[in-house]
Amino acid sequence: MKKLLLTATALTAFAPFQASAEEIDVTIVAGHPPIFIWVRHLAETFVPTVDAALDGTEHSINWNEAYGGSLARVGGESDAVASGLAQIAYNPTLFNPALYPLQNIGYMAPFATTDPRLAAATVEQLQRDIPEMAAAWTEQDQVFLGGGFAIDSYQIFTTFPIEALADIDGRRICAAGPAANWLRGTGAVAVSSSLTEYYNSIQTGVCDGAINFATAAAPGGLAEVAPHMTIVDFGAPFAAALSANIDFYDDLPDAVQAALHEGAAAYSEAVFAAQDALLDASYDRIREDGGIVADFPAEERALWVNALPNVSQEWAVIQEENGLPGDAVLSAFMSALREAGETPPRDWDTE
Repeated sequence: MKKLLLTATALTAFAPFQASAEEIDVTIVAGHPPIFIWVRHLAETFVPTVDAALDGTEHSINWNEAYGGSLARVGGESDAVASGLAQIAYNPTLFNPALYPLQNIGYMAPFATTDPRLAAATVEQLQRDIPEMAAAWTEQDQVFLGGGFAIDSYQIFTTFPIEALADIDGRRICAAGPAANWLRGTGAVAVSSSLTEYYNSIQTGVCDGAINFATAAAPGGLAEVAPHMTIVDFGAPFAAALSANIDFYDDLPDAVQAALHEGAAAYSEAVFAAQDALLDASYDRIREDGGIVADFPAEERALWVNALPNVSQEWAVIQEENGLPGDAVLSAFMSALREAGETPPRDWDTE
């Protein structure tokens, strides 16, 4: 049985989960709406995979699916799960760098890789190798289920053409979370924002553009207000994963725990497959909306890369001051990418 929660108030109609019962009530939350593939595949892949894994057992789940801000805003999913308001979340760690600082390493090492699968696999491996990374989840009263997701490479969408780095000097550019660091040293002004705010912020003149990625920009119609898409390739960082409330999880039968992990693995694969399939179509949609897609000249991209301060080392120092292994995470991340065949234009870990 599935119920789509349209408002947080509607949640009160449902009883809390009962782990000892044959049917377990579970609220799953995401702040973004289902037009985005990482939310759509919660309903289309994660939920049915878990149900299939439990088919024939004595356990089943009664799902309450709360998407699109109906229960938690974007970035509020972690708090919703930690408090027990929801049991499972699509948890976008990029919006909570204070809660999941080490998971944000990809955002703090720009231009390092444009391969989303590699980026996600690298962070998940680091979580297995570095205890402090795994501990971030338990510190938020959560369990990492899997479903690690990295975004297709970020580009820049603007109301004006960009042919040189100097063209963004003085311009106000919307950026989500740590992506604002990619504008440092360029003369542009970063405006903190999120995917669901970009369109209106540009339309109303708050921003002259936004850092975004094709598979989100296309369904959001961003090219309607920012028709100039410049291929800068900032990188494809790890951005989110699925997590569960730790008390809820610990009370579950082993079979249900295993089903959740199985569902998360299927979800991750489905999202990446959808991302691959949608990428070309997204470029087509952007052009249909009036977008003009242009490559950024290689020499200007090099200027951009080298204009940035070493944001990676700055980040690592802050983590070390907070008692976290920032140096080790940065070194392991960059080393893993190089071992996988990537050639980052800057060796952030050794400069």
